[in-house]
Amino acid sequence: MSGAAGTSSKTVSKKLSPGAKRGVWIGVIVLVVLGIVLGTKAVPSDDPLAQGAVVFDPATFGADKFPTVQEGILERATPAVTLAEAIAADPDAAAEEYAIASSGGPVYSVTFTGVVGEGQSGIYEVAVEGMPSDHLIRMQTGPAINGTELRDASGDIVFGEFKNQIDFQNAAAALNEQLKVDVLADIDTAALAGETVTVTGAFTLVNPAGWLVTPIEIDVQ
Repeated sequence: MSGAAGTSSKTVSKKLSPGAKRGVWIGVIVLVVLGIVLGTKAVPSDDPLAQGAVVFDPATFGADKFPTVQEGILERATPAVTLAEAIAADPDAAAEEYAIASSGGPVYSVTFTGVVGEGQSGIYEVAVEGMPSDHLIRMQTGPAINGTELRDASGDIVFGEFKNQIDFQNAAAALNEQLKVDVLADIDTAALAGETVTVTGAFTLVNPAGWLVTPIEIDVQ
């Protein structure tokens, strides 16, 4: 049996001349090169792919996105009394109608006019006519602006746009910093007590009877 197999192998080898074998190898090489060419994508020199990974720049992000975020909150803002009544009646229905879902809870855009009370660490209570007596509205004016409301209020800025959770969190901080530049820098936030203000902003509903609003517009009357 082994002799027959060896004879058959030798017969097959003899059928391919050196020139034919060379032609087979040339054909294989051509196919490999063609595959490489077809699988190669030309990238312009100014394309981010050619320049390596794009590094997230919070300052640029904040300056670029804040006007759009501000406009969106202004458009979505619902009067505080209307929101308070809706949330008290049916929190789920209120969230469905007025809020944007986020990992921290529903984010509402709100507007109200009221008298500013005494503040501490840049956070002021605001007495709004028509609100329940046991309901507390506060607004934060800095120097520290905390929270992710500005990032999450529209639902348009999502985690998938960012490389990782750190950049996503930095996006929220960048918008808070831009708020200081575009809005709060023009207001004497240390002298708001006793003033009547009209405020538009956003808050995450954690306590239905206590809202901490991040303002994107403050009109001191």
